[in-house]
Amino acid sequence: MRKPRSSPFARFWAGEAVSAIGTQVTLVALQFVVLDLLAGSATEVGWVTSARWLPYLLFGLVVGALVDRARRRPTMIASDLVRFGVLGVLAVLGLSGTLDLPTLLVLVMVLGAAGLVNDAASMAFVPRLVPGSRLQHAHSRIDTSDAVAQVGGPALAGVLIRTLGAPVALLADAVSYLFSAAVAVSLRDVPDPSPARERARLSGDILEGLRWVYRTSGLAKVAIATHVWFVAQALLMVALVPFAVLGLELSAAQVGVALAVGGAGAVVGASVTTWVGRRLGTIGTIATCYVLSAVGALVVASAALAPAKWGAVGLVALGQALHGMAMGASNSHEMSFRQLLTPDHLQARTNTFLRSANRGVLVVMAPMAGVVADRLGFVVALAAAGVVFAVAAALLPKVRRSGSTSGRLEHD
Repeated sequence: MRKPRSSPFARFWAGEAVSAIGTQVTLVALQFVVLDLLAGSATEVGWVTSARWLPYLLFGLVVGALVDRARRRPTMIASDLVRFGVLGVLAVLGLSGTLDLPTLLVLVMVLGAAGLVNDAASMAFVPRLVPGSRLQHAHSRIDTSDAVAQVGGPALAGVLIRTLGAPVALLADAVSYLFSAAVAVSLRDVPDPSPARERARLSGDILEGLRWVYRTSGLAKVAIATHVWFVAQALLMVALVPFAVLGLELSAAQVGVALAVGGAGAVVGASVTTWVGRRLGTIGTIATCYVLSAVGALVVASAALAPAKWGAVGLVALGQALHGMAMGASNSHEMSFRQLLTPDHLQARTNTFLRSANRGVLVVMAPMAGVVADRLGFVVALAAAGVVFAVAAALLPKVRRSGSTSGRLEHD
């Protein structure tokens, strides 16, 4: 008897889970490429981080509008194959000793552009896989696998970097994108029609999406708070690994352990997010998570006071666990909040415009964060991240009442 095929969402989820592990490996490996292979500092790490998100700032509005005009599954396949090829080239150049910072920046920008296109298509594809009543749960499952990837990815990266080197670690992510493309090929049974509506000028589509996000949809206040959250995230993500490697003198394995514990926190957050949302509501859950991230950043900064190296590892791990728990619990509520309000023909634009604005914050802030870390110190940069996370929480709309379902809108 022929074995029954898994559900389309289960297959999609599997592809997302595998590529998420590879992405986590690359996030760590790229920083070690800068710090070890290219003998760079936090400033160079900031430039590489900025290059990764620059396409979101430059092309996000256009890509969102174009993806809303296209079939989403072929777009997912093509962008995954591009990412596979770029990481293969990066690995070859790194192994051959011919990689330099300008080349790395260009290739990371191409990688980011392909990621932008894939994000636009894949997130807009989710509402075609599950009904609206299951969106928050679907995103919670994706977040859980992302959180597991945050546990396994950095640990795997630490092992690969220590034994085989950072360039080889990049190949793990390349293979993961090839797998994700193969999964997307298998989703032929999911309806993926080309938009049947009359097409306006591209600029008209872009303006329609912007008006929807920031004026008519009710998303604006949460969107602005999230933009501020990304200012703090830029400070944290640029300062963290250089702080651990250069400031605390931790090894690649110790950094991997600390980051993996952060992923464990994200698993916990993603696993309890629906339960928390029923008690605090959508906005209450997001606000609580932003405050938890503020505490986590301050705990990481306190590792500078640890008397022993493994004590420092423990504090970095604890801070990462709190921040990971916050991200694991908040994201599914932000995504379902957004997608429940948004009609299908605006899904790619809404998701991509907001992601582009958020990543645009990273583009602008990452180099500045690197300069702050190098000139004022890692502890100052990490403490500043904690303060800005708290500001983001304060900017969220006020909750009218708790105890609502996570998909309901309970804000001013």
